[in-house]
Amino acid sequence: MTDATPVVEFSDVSYVLPDGRKILQDLSFEARRGEILILLGRSGSGKTTALKLINRLLELSSGELRVDGRSSKDWNVIELRRHIGYAIQEVGLFPHYTVARNIALVPSIQNWPKDKIDARVQELLRLVGLNSDISSRYPHQLSGGQRQRVGVARALAADPPILLMDEPFGALDPLTRADLQREFLSLQQQLGKTVLFVTHDLHEALRLGTRIALLEEGRLVSLTSADEFLTSPEPLVKKYVDAFGTTERQREKP
Repeated sequence: MTDATPVVEFSDVSYVLPDGRKILQDLSFEARRGEILILLGRSGSGKTTALKLINRLLELSSGELRVDGRSSKDWNVIELRRHIGYAIQEVGLFPHYTVARNIALVPSIQNWPKDKIDARVQELLRLVGLNSDISSRYPHQLSGGQRQRVGVARALAADPPILLMDEPFGALDPLTRADLQREFLSLQQQLGKTVLFVTHDLHEALRLGTRIALLEEGRLVSLTSADEFLTSPEPLVKKYVDAFGTTERQREKP
């Protein structure tokens, strides 16, 4: 369930490349406990960079970023990444690992007992809508939708309180994508994770998001509830709504 507790906080965060190009500029927002915060924007707006700063795949240039009330710089980077699940469009499954071994990767690194790992793998397969007999297959033997489900299961394996999702369903066909969006909403209701979800698709943002943060050229343009986004007077928001032909929020209740 969503509450007002900030879990991830950006305070005047900037990220500048060595050549001086600014990717993020004075970015300030927070993700609240249990919500799905959508980072929306066109390609190059800084969405993925913002995610990578959270789990320190990149280091911020200035400002402060807090995770569960602690500066990201004060976290041990391994501990921080174990606290955060990460799912991306390309999935990133290890091709020479079975489905079970891919899902079990982080629990294995954390030295969970084998019986606990095996039980967790089976639990997660059920959660993401896959049969247990898929566990011995390899990624190349799966459909795109199945691989994406395995990627989500792997992100959830060690039960992290925070999920970062970078266009996780973007490469799928529309029907499979809609199925996974619906399943993800149901899963989120069960688990109550704090999710930061990157997309450039307004329909997906409206369907999944608790709130929507619109980024443009590394800056925050708008941050509203998903319902308020559609009636925002902000000119760039209006352009998005007009471009997608969206007049109402189309979110299904799981």
